[in-house]
Amino acid sequence: MFEIIIKQSGQDDALGKLPPGVYVIGSDTDCHIPFEEAGVSAHHAQVNVKDNSLSIIDLDSSDGTYIDGKILIPNEEYNVDINSVISIGDVEIIAQGPESEAINDVATPVPPEKTKSKEDQKELESISEQLKSVKSGKVDKDKIPLLEISGIPQSARSLVQEIKKRAHAELLKRLNLKKLALSGASEEELGNSAKKTIKEILSELSIPLPDGVELETIERELVQEAIGLGPLEYLTVLDDITEIMVNSADEVYVECKGTLYRTDTAFADDNQVLAAIERIVAPLGRRIDESSPMVDARLPDGSRVNAIIPPLSLNGPSLTIRKFSKTPFNIDDIIGFNTLTSDMAEFLRACVMVRKNIVISGGTGSGKTTLLNVLSNYLPNRERIVTIEDAAELQLHQENIVRLESRPPNIEGKGEINIRDLVRNSLRMRPDRIVIGECRGGEALDMLQAMNTGHDGSLTTIHANTPRDALARLETLVLMAGFDLPLRAIREQVASAIDVIVQVNRERDGTRKVTNISEITKMEGDVITLQDIFVFQNEGWDDNDKIIGKYVSTNNMPTFMEDIRRAKIPLDISIFNNDEVAGGGF
Repeated sequence: MFEIIIKQSGQDDALGKLPPGVYVIGSDTDCHIPFEEAGVSAHHAQVNVKDNSLSIIDLDSSDGTYIDGKILIPNEEYNVDINSVISIGDVEIIAQGPESEAINDVATPVPPEKTKSKEDQKELESISEQLKSVKSGKVDKDKIPLLEISGIPQSARSLVQEIKKRAHAELLKRLNLKKLALSGASEEELGNSAKKTIKEILSELSIPLPDGVELETIERELVQEAIGLGPLEYLTVLDDITEIMVNSADEVYVECKGTLYRTDTAFADDNQVLAAIERIVAPLGRRIDESSPMVDARLPDGSRVNAIIPPLSLNGPSLTIRKFSKTPFNIDDIIGFNTLTSDMAEFLRACVMVRKNIVISGGTGSGKTTLLNVLSNYLPNRERIVTIEDAAELQLHQENIVRLESRPPNIEGKGEINIRDLVRNSLRMRPDRIVIGECRGGEALDMLQAMNTGHDGSLTTIHANTPRDALARLETLVLMAGFDLPLRAIREQVASAIDVIVQVNRERDGTRKVTNISEITKMEGDVITLQDIFVFQNEGWDDNDKIIGKYVSTNNMPTFMEDIRRAKIPLDISIFNNDEVAGGGF
C-alpha cells in the first residue's frame, strides 16, 4: 500500500491507502478518485502506484497539474518524491510513502528504495524531446526514436496495461485455454472462445478507457496474448523489421531498416511474455523453466529465437527474434544493398563451384547466415547436401538435401545431441557438401578433418571481427575439442582445409558490408599467411551519418585460378585489377 494525504478546503485531512495499480483523478464520477473542487478537469491526471513509489501524468487538463509548485508537461510521467505536494485545482495530495503508522508523521516517512527519481525524470524528458524530433523528421542519432505500432499513446499505456491485467485474470477464471487446447480444440475454436469471453469481460470493466484508445485495440491485444504471441503477432509480419527485442513486458524494441526503434506496444505482464515464449518452443520439443532458463528455437518461417528468463534475466523474461525475409535474399538483392559488388559475387560463385572451402566471418547481426544462404544457392543441384544447425534457419532449394538440427538435453539432463555429434554422423551420410550453420565449439576439429578428407566445397560461419581473428578463433575452437594438439599441427590443419575467408561487418549506420575476401595461401614457419583479394575501404561518414567508402581489388590473383580454368568456370580475370567501385552512402 502507498499512503497519500488529501487536503481539501473545508474538510479534515484524509488518509488514502492505494494498492499497486493505475488510478484516474478528476471531477467525472467514473474516475477512481473523484473531486468536485474548482480547477479539477473531468479526467485531470493519472496516478501510477507501485509498492514503494508513485508517479503521475497530467492528462492534458485545463488548469494543469503541479508537483511542489512546478507545472507538469501534459502526457509526461513524473516520479513523485516522498513529502512532495501534488496540486490538482484546489486539491493538495501529499505523497506519504509506503504504509506508515500515523497520519501526522509526514516529516519523517520511511523512504522507499530510490532506484528512480531525478534520473528517471530526466530520461522521460529526453524521451519527450526525442519523440518531438521524430515527428518533425529530425531524429537525434544518439537517441532511440519511437516506432508507432499499436497506436496507443505512451501516456495511456500504463492504464491500458492495468485493464489488460484485470481482463487476463478474469479470462483465466472463465476460460481454461490450456484445457481447451488439450481437448483437441482447433486454433479457430480457441480464438472464437477467447474473443467472445474477452468482449464480455471488457464490457463489464469499470475502468474508463483513456482518450485516444479504442476498445477494439485493447481487445485485439488481449486476444493475441491469450492465444498467440501477443504484440509479436503483428511485429513478425512486418517485412521491414529484421530484429525484435523484448527486454521486459513493457519494453519492446525492433530493428527496422538498420535503425533501432522503441515501439509503443507492450505485453500485459511478465506472465504473458513467458506464455509467448512457451508457445514458440513447445512445438519444437524444447522447454524453458527455472531449471533450464535459456533456450534457442525458431519460428515456422525459420526466424531465429533466443529466450532467457528469471532468475538469469533480472528484468523478467527476455526474448530476441532474428527475422528472416519471407522471400530469401538472392545475390542480386545483396548487390543492391551494396553489401558487395557484382565482381566480388562472381568470384565467390566461382569459389563455390570449384569446391573451395569457405568460412564466413563476422560479428553478431552482421549478416553471416544471410550471406551463407545466398552462397548456398550456388551449390549444384546434382550434389547431396547435408546442413547442420543449432536451430534450422538455412533455406536451400536444391533437391537432395538432408537438414539436421541439434537437440538440447531433456528434463533429466540426458539425450543431448550437439553439433559435433551431427558433424561426425554426417560423414556417414555420403555428403558431397557439408554446410554448418555456425562453428562455436569442438565441432571445428571435425569440420577441418572432413574438409581435409574429401569433403571439400563445404561452407560455415564463425564469430570474428577480421579474417586474422577468424583464424585465431578456429584454433581456440579446435582446442575446445579436448585434444592436446600442438599449435603448429592445428594451424597446418586450418591452412590445408580453409581456402577463403569472407569477412562481413555491420556498420554503425545499419548497413552490412563484405569488408574482406581473403585467401589462405600457405604456412610460413608457424604463421598462416593470408592475401586479400577484395577489400572495402572506409573513407568516413557523411552528414547523415552514412558510411562513405569503396570496394577495391588488391591486384592479388587467387592461387587457385588454374583450378577455375580447368573446371571451365567462366571468370574474367580483369576483376582482380585495382578498379575502384563506389560503395557508400546507403
